[in-house]
Amino acid sequence: QLSPPLNRSSSLMMKSCLALFCLSLGGSQIAQGFVAPQNNGFRISTTIKNTLDDNSEDDANAEGSSTRRSLINSAAAASLSLALGSSNYLPVANAAVGTLPEFGDSEAIIQGLTVNVADKSQFDAMVEFLVNGFDFQILRQRIRDSVEEIWLGYGPEQLSIPGDFEIPVSSFGKYGGHMSLKLVLESRATKPLYRIGDDAPGNNIAFLQVGVPGYRISQMVAAGGKIVDAYGLINVVSPSGLPLRGIVGITPDPIMLVAVNCIDVKQSKAFYEKLGFVEQEYPYSRPSKGTTLFEPAPPPKSVYMAPSTSCMGVLLQPTKSKKITPNPAVESLNIVYNPTGDSDGDGMVLTDPSGLGVRFMSEKTFTAEEKITR
Repeated sequence: QLSPPLNRSSSLMMKSCLALFCLSLGGSQIAQGFVAPQNNGFRISTTIKNTLDDNSEDDANAEGSSTRRSLINSAAAASLSLALGSSNYLPVANAAVGTLPEFGDSEAIIQGLTVNVADKSQFDAMVEFLVNGFDFQILRQRIRDSVEEIWLGYGPEQLSIPGDFEIPVSSFGKYGGHMSLKLVLESRATKPLYRIGDDAPGNNIAFLQVGVPGYRISQMVAAGGKIVDAYGLINVVSPSGLPLRGIVGITPDPIMLVAVNCIDVKQSKAFYEKLGFVEQEYPYSRPSKGTTLFEPAPPPKSVYMAPSTSCMGVLLQPTKSKKITPNPAVESLNIVYNPTGDSDGDGMVLTDPSGLGVRFMSEKTFTAEEKITR
């Protein structure tokens, strides 16, 4: 039986168990005395402006307004302000995303990916493909006018511990903070984004990687998936045109990462660094850690980045292609963040050097939407 990797799952569960253990003791003083380590300094108020200044060709669309959130740890903020002294940097508040212990040092997380589908039968086939082929669960859904939305994943998305989660009774699949794949159907659309059976449209998205205990190739094919190869792991083009890579392994959240093809990895890395992403240790779902065909190591000169050690990330990998074409079915990488200072980025969409949209949603907006669409 496979063991969870030490770099991500163990630290995540240890933090969660420690926090819950302290609370179970009734020790409010213990909880108040705990100061989470500061994150990498994600500043939504300044990084978005800098990115727009440096990338004038990026498509940015600010909708709505962002909101302030009270500091969850005033002691940490005060200590940090003193440490910064008279420097030119703004004080970084400990504005954690939600109340989950593992996000205690994170001001932003990658919450998931949005995929567009222009045909109802294709939309239903995509849901069937994910549920029957990779054991995704339908987490929530919504219909507004001509737009139908479904969120799929492997557990609750809420950024707090669910009320029915009990240690050690409940499985991690009952815990909060899971990532999701959002499918969007515009019934009035007349132009197909992808035809089932074709190769993946565009080449900027290499694959969405999931690490699961098992998958069913026959069910993928029955739903319209196109198998690219299936030796050790499986690469398949889904009915929506999104390429997926399935690995038999164990991870805290099976939605592991999005691999993006880059002509210039350094340029793409610089883009994500301006958004607060940090280069992280590459996550593995098997103990072999990249030494076998069942879960190979990332390509040479690739970079794995994420805004938090406890959420999915982006693998920036070099490509030999001279031109990158965006996959029309993949709308955006979705970032949930906690505004600090006088920020105004809720609803903003930027575009990375490979043509992948990066959409920002404040924690308050995400939490409200998540509750009403369950």
